[in-house]
Amino acid sequence: MQFFTYLCGNLVLVVVLAAGSLAQTTYLGFDRNDYPGDASLPVLRQTFDYVGYWLNNPPGSASNGWVGKRNVLKSASFGFLVLFNGRLYKELRRDPSALGQKDALEAVAAARREGFPLRTVIFLDIEEGGRMLPEQKTYIYRWVDEVSDAGFKAGVYCSGIPAKEGKTSITTANDIRANAEGRQIVYWVTNDVCPPAPGCAMSKPIPSESGVPFAEIWQFAQSPRRKDFARMCRNYNPDGNCYPPGIDPATHLHVDVNTATSPDPSGAR
Repeated sequence: MQFFTYLCGNLVLVVVLAAGSLAQTTYLGFDRNDYPGDASLPVLRQTFDYVGYWLNNPPGSASNGWVGKRNVLKSASFGFLVLFNGRLYKELRRDPSALGQKDALEAVAAARREGFPLRTVIFLDIEEGGRMLPEQKTYIYRWVDEVSDAGFKAGVYCSGIPAKEGKTSITTANDIRANAEGRQIVYWVTNDVCPPAPGCAMSKPIPSESGVPFAEIWQFAQSPRRKDFARMCRNYNPDGNCYPPGIDPATHLHVDVNTATSPDPSGAR
């Protein structure tokens, strides 16, 4: 219970709020590398409020099926998580600052082509975890600065899982935030370890329950289930993937599942 006391003249009012009455509202979304197809959108919309939207080729892909689909998804009443696939460490050894600038300009140009307005949050997809090396930090912060200077908002998708570092541990999200020097960055973290993750469940946990208190979006289930992290998650499909309600596993339309504090996490702010 929470008690609030108000003094009105000689009358004292005590308002009692039940626990949970001020609970944060959360919303489910999905992301996947391959566009799910127009025909599947109505059934997906029954469960999800927003969708991950790639501006360039997703990791490991030679093409991007999301290009040109913004209006279709918007007409289906989806919000967005706008994503740009960033560089791996091995690509950053020459001039990470120049690459950060180049990729940021490409992300901004793609966002404009797709019709996303200024102040849309664009998330840099960071696939490698643990403490970021100097080249990675140079790349990330240059990317963030260029996206922000262009009138968009910068976010990062990164690990929220503690990584062993000697006798201690480091979380990528915490490391990036601690070295951001005041930069305003929106954090979308992934942590599919059960617990705190609920596994392949269409529940709506609070992003801060990911273990990263400042996270605005939490990816808590991935397809396929990562055995090295999510081995304690027992509610995935027998093929190891996560399928939303109404989707036949035979279609292989598996998803990663996210929870956020907004039905449109990339929405202009």
